[in-house]
Amino acid sequence: MLGIETTCDETAAAVVARDPDGKGQILSNVVRSQTDEHAIYGGVVPEIAARAHVDMLDHLIDAAMREAGIDYAALSGVAAAAGPGLIGGVIVGLTTAKAIAMVHDTPLIAVNHLEAHALTPRLTDAIDFPYCLFLASGGHTQIVAVAGVGDYVRLGTTVDDAMGEAFDKVAKMLGLPYPGGPQVEQAARNGDAARFAFPRPMQGRADANFSLSGLKTAVRNEIGRMDQVTEQDVADLCASFQAAVLESTADRLRVGLDLFKQRFGAPTALVAAGGVAANQAIRGALDTVAQNAGTRLIMPPPALCTDNGAMIAWAGAERLALGMVDGMDAAPRARWLLDANASVPGKFANTRAGF
Repeated sequence: MLGIETTCDETAAAVVARDPDGKGQILSNVVRSQTDEHAIYGGVVPEIAARAHVDMLDHLIDAAMREAGIDYAALSGVAAAAGPGLIGGVIVGLTTAKAIAMVHDTPLIAVNHLEAHALTPRLTDAIDFPYCLFLASGGHTQIVAVAGVGDYVRLGTTVDDAMGEAFDKVAKMLGLPYPGGPQVEQAARNGDAARFAFPRPMQGRADANFSLSGLKTAVRNEIGRMDQVTEQDVADLCASFQAAVLESTADRLRVGLDLFKQRFGAPTALVAAGGVAANQAIRGALDTVAQNAGTRLIMPPPALCTDNGAMIAWAGAERLALGMVDGMDAAPRARWLLDANASVPGKFANTRAGF
């Protein structure tokens, strides 16, 4: 299976093999980050991202096919992330996949980017359903019950900022370089996490939703009280912010795992995916949550937590094995719920929880 990923600021292509018994193997995985193109703007510029995908994608697909050592005739299908994401980039990847599928008379699989993250641990660790997924990235923060391919139940979601988004915005407030998440993590290592008493959003609530906007505002207010922000201030702010995120996340996951057990029984694992899962402090906190819940923590390697083509190819292979293929009328989507029946508390209907 050839997989194409173009939903944001990584252009990626990969070839993955799936055996009849469900075991997977990555034959190639080529990723080109656009960080340098967007760094001067302090964030992703959609038009620049789309143009970069146009410039790079054909070359990356050729590189992935050469590295895998196969030709197009050997493909069982071609998969592309059809959303959710920046619509310009999604169009580039899906259109390219359609062209390849048409020319080589190969099945097309239009993959939900979130489903690709959800299924990655079956590629890396061959785990069985059902398992509990914590998906945290720049665009999404969700707790999802993964009951089967195409069978997902959202147990909790952010009602405002995604976790990666909050890290990036705090970094920008403090003048740290883009991308901000890794910069906050690095600065936090030299900081005093007890110096600032930031709130722990949503802690103690019966639902498993997240909220990070208020915490981000609390950081901004502390910065505003300072006449001059020193390097140590930056480190302490980052450490205190990260500690609040960790404690809030642990509480939300405890609730999410309880909700999971009520509906599906014991999970086979707690799985973490998405770019934020590369944060080592967060990984440590998740391991503690999993141990306390009596389950194991599975996290794919960092390179497979961030956006990549292998996860798209694997999701395509999983779907193809069940006969789930798409036609040439498959549409690109800027928004695409992983759980089409996700319920949203009434007062959050017009927030990100509704999407």
